[in-house]
Amino acid sequence: MSGAPATVLRAVLRHGPLARSTIARLTGLSPAGVSRHCGSLADRGLVVETEGPVSRNGMGRPHVPVDIDTARHTVCGVHIAHTQCTLSLLDLRGKVLARQEIPHEDQTPGTILRAVAEALPVFLGDRRPLAIGVAAGGWVDTDNGVVVEHASLGWRNVPVREILATATGLPVHADSHARALVRAEQLFGEVRASESVLHLFVGNVVDAAIVTGGQTHRGPRSAAGDVAHLPVGDPGIRCGRGHAGCFEATVSDEAWARRTAGVSMRKLLSGNADPFLERARTVGRAAALLYDVVNPEVLVVTEASVIHFPECLRALRAEIAERSHLCAAPEHTVLPSSFDGDSVLAVAGGAVALGVLYADPLSHAVG
Repeated sequence: MSGAPATVLRAVLRHGPLARSTIARLTGLSPAGVSRHCGSLADRGLVVETEGPVSRNGMGRPHVPVDIDTARHTVCGVHIAHTQCTLSLLDLRGKVLARQEIPHEDQTPGTILRAVAEALPVFLGDRRPLAIGVAAGGWVDTDNGVVVEHASLGWRNVPVREILATATGLPVHADSHARALVRAEQLFGEVRASESVLHLFVGNVVDAAIVTGGQTHRGPRSAAGDVAHLPVGDPGIRCGRGHAGCFEATVSDEAWARRTAGVSMRKLLSGNADPFLERARTVGRAAALLYDVVNPEVLVVTEASVIHFPECLRALRAEIAERSHLCAAPEHTVLPSSFDGDSVLAVAGGAVALGVLYADPLSHAVG
């Protein structure tokens, strides 16, 4: 953390536009310190004075509010999924300004990352983002920018940060998409006031992220959050390691499509909730187990049907209420993703870069 400048920037993000005196009251920093930090942040294009100074009751010196500058800087996101990569461009409030999908020609790391590197100059045009954030399923070593294991793609120890930084000349940060999305929730979503959050992601890959004291738990080499092999799934299904009843092997998008005679997820989501209710209940079993281990203030579930169908959200909450010892009011503490199904992957990649920026703004933005 960069301390006071980051504190000021996050206060403006959460509550802005704000007068400097209000920032001082919210953060406990001195008015002089707030003014100094706002100046440094403005010099780097992160905050801007807004029009229309206001004076309380028409008396005293007018207060000129400051807000996040969404016009000057952007970040780029790259989300690596099972069938495609999603490129995105986000402003500093996490708004998706542009996105593009690149279908995989094959699943080898070299082919996929080369396609991303070749597409980025055209996608970005004359815009130069502050950084690129890469989000991927599975085990991502954040410190070293390496996808250690992505079972769905068959990747092992792929240095995505080094490859994309060399190809683009931009700073590159990488993380798992579960951790990326929980950071997006903390910055821009419904859980901004929560210090303790559990996030469960269910797509072609299944993983989790745990936030305690406002900080994401990562563990050695950022391996925390692997829930793919929890034995809460269909005992008649075996995963690639030969284990019966694994969570991911039962509920992943690819697995669920097979259970529905190969109908694509996109087509299923255009219908009704019925094909997904069993999946929501299975996700609920895993969520109840994790909830009682972590005991978070809020559980966020990013899963297509839970976002799309109210019936699936109700089924998920009912399963958690039945099985969890600690989750007494899931209608208040179990939430779907703040981001809709069309934007969630675009947000994930950008959120990796934005998370780094908001943690240490003076080191990661230039004027």
